[in-house]
Amino acid sequence: MGDASSRDAVAGSMFSDPFRGFDSLTGRPFEAPEAWRADLGRFLSDTGRDLVRRGLEHAARRGAADLDVVDLLGAAAREDPARALLRAAGADPDALLARIGDLVDGEPGDPPVTLTPAAKRALLDAQRVSRALEAGYLGPEHLLLGAAAGTDTPAVRLLGAQGVTANEIQNALLARPSLGGPGRGQGAGPSRTPVLDSCGRDVTAAARTGALDPVVGREEVIAETVEILARRTRNNPCLIGEPGVGKTSVLEGVAQRIVDGAVPEPLKDLRVLDLDPSRLAAGNRAESADRVARMLEEIRASSGELVVFVDGVDLLAGSGDAASLLMPALADGDVHVVAAGTTAEYRRAVGRNAALDRRFQPVLVAEPTPDGTVEILAGLRDKYEAHHQVKIADSALDAAARLSGRHVHGRFQPDKAVDVLDRAAARVRLRALSPRDDVRELEQRLGALHRDKEQAVADEDFPRAERLRMEIEELRPQLDRARRGRPRDWREHDDDGAVSEGAPEVTAADIADVVAQMTGISVDRLTEEERGRLIRLEEHIGERIVGQEQAVAAIGETVRRARAGLADPDRPLGSFVFVGPPGVGKTESARALADVLFGGSGRLTLIDLAEYGEAFTVGRLIGRPPGYVGYEEEGQLTEAVRRRPHGVVVLDAIERAHPAVREVVLRVLDEGRVTDGQGRTIDFGTTIVVLTTGVGGQRVLEAGRDSPDLRHEVLDLLVAELGSELIDRVDETIVFARLDHPQLRAVVDLFVRGTKDRLAGQGVGLEVTEAARDLLAEHGHRPGAGARPLRGTVRRELDGPLARMLLGGDLTEGDTVHVDRTGDDVAISVEPAGS
Repeated sequence: MGDASSRDAVAGSMFSDPFRGFDSLTGRPFEAPEAWRADLGRFLSDTGRDLVRRGLEHAARRGAADLDVVDLLGAAAREDPARALLRAAGADPDALLARIGDLVDGEPGDPPVTLTPAAKRALLDAQRVSRALEAGYLGPEHLLLGAAAGTDTPAVRLLGAQGVTANEIQNALLARPSLGGPGRGQGAGPSRTPVLDSCGRDVTAAARTGALDPVVGREEVIAETVEILARRTRNNPCLIGEPGVGKTSVLEGVAQRIVDGAVPEPLKDLRVLDLDPSRLAAGNRAESADRVARMLEEIRASSGELVVFVDGVDLLAGSGDAASLLMPALADGDVHVVAAGTTAEYRRAVGRNAALDRRFQPVLVAEPTPDGTVEILAGLRDKYEAHHQVKIADSALDAAARLSGRHVHGRFQPDKAVDVLDRAAARVRLRALSPRDDVRELEQRLGALHRDKEQAVADEDFPRAERLRMEIEELRPQLDRARRGRPRDWREHDDDGAVSEGAPEVTAADIADVVAQMTGISVDRLTEEERGRLIRLEEHIGERIVGQEQAVAAIGETVRRARAGLADPDRPLGSFVFVGPPGVGKTESARALADVLFGGSGRLTLIDLAEYGEAFTVGRLIGRPPGYVGYEEEGQLTEAVRRRPHGVVVLDAIERAHPAVREVVLRVLDEGRVTDGQGRTIDFGTTIVVLTTGVGGQRVLEAGRDSPDLRHEVLDLLVAELGSELIDRVDETIVFARLDHPQLRAVVDLFVRGTKDRLAGQGVGLEVTEAARDLLAEHGHRPGAGARPLRGTVRRELDGPLARMLLGGDLTEGDTVHVDRTGDDVAISVEPAGS
């Protein structure tokens, strides 16, 4: 059906004008909601909004052109609390639903955009009932009373057939105030806790109406929290855990146990309120202090039946009015509080405050294991299937837990897995709702016929206009059938919220798509294809790196070990020291790693540590703290990893960095994270860190490629220069051998192949003789420079002349260029096409 936010906005505005802009209440699926200035939280309750939304869905199912009072009655008969109120008044909700189900006006369609006169009157009556009861909100009970208070409407006749009138419903509500809507003062009279109602959310009321998600996998933590609440002293639990691990869910689990009666007798009447500190502190200081004082009076008057949840334990240790007034109440035991916060917040607020430490009992809410995350997702599956009207496969749950845990960093389970699953379900539903090709084609044909008919009328060609009109009339039913072709079998659901068999399914591939979008990694690099790529990693890198077989093999083994899950999760994905003279492939190997593992060389971050030779440059690397010059600038290293955590970071010339900079690098290698200047923790868990150095490069040049002692000699030089604490912290030290003529000759082949591929894109062939290739290798050789000069030589002696020939028109599509050696020069000739 339509977007919930747009419907809620209009539902809120209907309190002051029930009919203005009613079409927005049923706005077409996923269109932008209209903005309203009404205070939504002051009028319709959450359950009231749900009832109106269900009424719209019911009207759409029966093909009604207008929302009628019978639709509101049908929605009320489906779910509590209105269903329970009907039963208490003597009605049979199931029998009502059966009779209402017989009222079919036509084929199912879109939600109506207008109201019947009876529905308008019912809404006005509901408003008057709410005011008469001084409820301060418009809930399902008021809407039901409004529907029953009409004269000679289908809803009144259906209720009358069961001997139920508005009086019976009102008497049932007055006899059992708990059948009313949640919060905002239960019962018929004014609320006894108006400040708490306006500054918080009644969690037990939400649990009573089934508005909360099921809480799975937290039984032990919930039991521990209930046990603390039942204590005589120190009965204020403090839920400690990182953001997203489920601290609020634990509180909701406690509320659900209270509603189910699965708590000790002293807690069965407990009411849990989730306090919003920003609402409590709104206004000036005097208003805020008065509001806090009145809130404390309300809590004291509740005789211990209220527990307040404060998400942010450090708020209780602040210097504001709320903290100064709450502390004495906590000390006297007048206030029952469940606090929540991260480990750092608890240490900062409670660990240093002996008074708070005596009042609170810490409860650790740990991040769930992968299996625990899957269990939590399985418990939430029904809710998300009903909301998105899709089916969610078991493989999707497993993929959401596994892929989010491996690739989404900086967040915690189960929050990130739930987020991935929610996004995937929304994407699948949107994809299923998007117009099909046949619908789009019919719409285009219909539009063209309308334009042709208007032109025929303008030309006074009335016979043609009549023929076009008949074609339009014939085409309209086809378009209607095509639009309904995806049909009710998945767009509708049963009264119990079950998803039909024809609903689209969320699969592991959809989860991988979402994770790929969140992380920037190609989808195929998250699935089974990655295994084959890792097994052939040396082959992929070897296509770009020449003459470094041992180095490439060592890189492959280390990366495979990390990707197989055998590496330490609290360290970078991989860490290397690349040693060797210039031009032997150190940086190119890192670039190849970024390309093969992370989907492109754009995932490579290269930082020249030769620019970090002074102590103050640490601030440039990780960012300066507030108060220092340049603190608004992000750290070069930390910002790169924060934005692209999946990639390769090359720290070039580590031996030239200041010792303070090396200390930062040591923390990254040892802990897999570092704190930037803004106090944020930057995680390197999905990053490969490569340190390059020229230390030992001269020894590599002097030794032969097959020198058996070369590696040990280079390691000794590295330890002497960089220290064993750094060398011992990397996964592998890779020594790149020098490049002799055979290797340089192979590098020339790589460059020539690149030129040949680029010419082929323009339809021109290229043939280079072995003699010409040898000559290019000779011209590009410079002792100690490795392969670097070769690129310039190929560009200068091959690419340059070819570019001039292309621009001068000497080369056309189909020609073939022949390159040979003449003495000490490269000779280029052209074989014309077709010769």
